[in-house]
Amino acid sequence: MSRSAMPPTSSYPTAPVAAADVAALSAVRSKGWKPGLAAQGRFARHSEVFSSGRDAVGSALALSLALDELRSQAAGEVAEAEDRRAILWVQDRAAARLGGRPYRPGLPQAVQHRLVHVLAEKPQDLLFALEEGLRCREVACVIGELAGNPKALDFTASRRLSLTAEKHGVPLWLVRLDAARDLSSARMRWEVRPAPSRPPQWNTQAPGAPRWQAELFRARSHPPGKWTISDDGDVLTADRLASRPVDRSAAPHPVGLAFAAGGRSLAG
Repeated sequence: MSRSAMPPTSSYPTAPVAAADVAALSAVRSKGWKPGLAAQGRFARHSEVFSSGRDAVGSALALSLALDELRSQAAGEVAEAEDRRAILWVQDRAAARLGGRPYRPGLPQAVQHRLVHVLAEKPQDLLFALEEGLRCREVACVIGELAGNPKALDFTASRRLSLTAEKHGVPLWLVRLDAARDLSSARMRWEVRPAPSRPPQWNTQAPGAPRWQAELFRARSHPPGKWTISDDGDVLTADRLASRPVDRSAAPHPVGLAFAAGGRSLAG
């Protein structure tokens, strides 16, 4: 084909389409994360929640996020009957020793009769149970609890979980107890710690609704950020925390030793 016979470059819509795609993606990312995104089709099927093994904030936030996603799905659909699909909760032995097993009477009423608990002896068994649960159409969502950074959970295993969750449409929240931020294909990755509850309206001596300070440090469709998240049992609310400006006028740490140690002197 001769050069003169080729259509002019301006007839190809590549550049305008690419610019429109970039603008749309920028608009989506600028809105940030907020509860109820499942109804907008922007929900991540594979998420990780990092937390300390000394408390239960990781599993509590994972459960609240799961229930918020299920409520959003129900609001966006005309359901003929109540969703009776199971909620699969898988722990390995080390995670159960750190935080204990789920206490069914203490769970939300909508979860108590739907919970299926699996205790795995090894991380390999936990990963197998998670993947099998994601393949089951009678499972509404899967929550996993894993301690540390086992070799079995490498990037290949994480990628298998992501692909399985996206293929079968079953969301997964994997709680990482006392774990470092290693390589993962999870679409959303959270770091969470407890936050003080608001005083109850009627009885100031009663415990308040659960609250967490959560940092979204990696997400596929949202910019990172920090939120104070609260769950009153019916609605999940999130208040975004304003980022503090960096004070560059402060003098640097001498020799960098105290800074490298996280504020502790290395002289001892």
